[in-house]
Amino acid sequence: MTHRVAVLALDGVLPLDLGIPARVFNEACEPDGTRLYSVATCSIGGGPVRTHEDYTIVVDHDESLLESADTVVIATQEPGERLLTTGEPPDDVAAALRRIGPDTRIVSLCTSAFLLAAAGLLDGRRATTHWALCDRLARLFPKVEVDPNVLFVDNGRILTSAGGAAGIDLCLHLVRMDHGAAVASAAARRCVVAPWREGGQAQFIEHPVPRDTGRSTSATRQWVLDNLAEPITLEDMARHANMSVRTFTRRFRGEVGSSPQKWLAQRRLAHARLLLETTDLPIGRIATACGFGDPVALRKHFYASLGLSPLAYRRAHRAPAPAAVS
Repeated sequence: MTHRVAVLALDGVLPLDLGIPARVFNEACEPDGTRLYSVATCSIGGGPVRTHEDYTIVVDHDESLLESADTVVIATQEPGERLLTTGEPPDDVAAALRRIGPDTRIVSLCTSAFLLAAAGLLDGRRATTHWALCDRLARLFPKVEVDPNVLFVDNGRILTSAGGAAGIDLCLHLVRMDHGAAVASAAARRCVVAPWREGGQAQFIEHPVPRDTGRSTSATRQWVLDNLAEPITLEDMARHANMSVRTFTRRFRGEVGSSPQKWLAQRRLAHARLLLETTDLPIGRIATACGFGDPVALRKHFYASLGLSPLAYRRAHRAPAPAAVS
């Protein structure tokens, strides 16, 4: 069945961010071109929405659309002073959020994380928002574990993204989770964006420029990607970059937003997922090709990250062969 996505547009919405869900989800298709998602936009009371720019938009639905959606996306909007001061959402927005079903997936783009936090939906959860407002989100909602270094956070039912284009990353992530890497990569190509961006928003945060700006870890990252089948260690990466382990780790984290070991594990897992979806290689061959060494280690990483075995993942996400043309 087509997955129903409802996008909630509130006053102060950023137009670019409002268009992201439809742009990405509408490009996720079956091999015959059938769309896998239907996207509709709603507003409080179905009325016109004043954007963050110098114009107003008209939508076709009111907040009752939220009740039947499989996924609700709250588009980036400029948080009001009441929300930023007291942590309380506008009454009509709070009422609209209460209409969302208990099993519905909820996604916030950028500063809309403040609304989810105000509704208590992020209590005890890890979340993110635009890096410039992460400290404020953490102070205002101490029950939320705010991570300023990532492009998005997936808590299962509740997902949050950082600013701007990170909404694209999160929507592609959802397509990848729902239908596999092949469908997500095809959607990314049609949108002319990267199917997966390395690192996190830490790379966009304003930092003082270091004195030695020529020593980057980018060449070492590419070397790692070219040699994923090898048993690469942190020491190997530091040696390739001609740095001490301590210096390499610090520079890597500053550029990518995560530790070298975590990044390497993510890249190995991403490659394994792609091979499971697009090839008939045995699990043992895939484990070797991705540097896990043996099927046991591969299964361990799959269960820890996805809650599935590699075989179950292959059955769920294997890209279907194109239909024959008679």
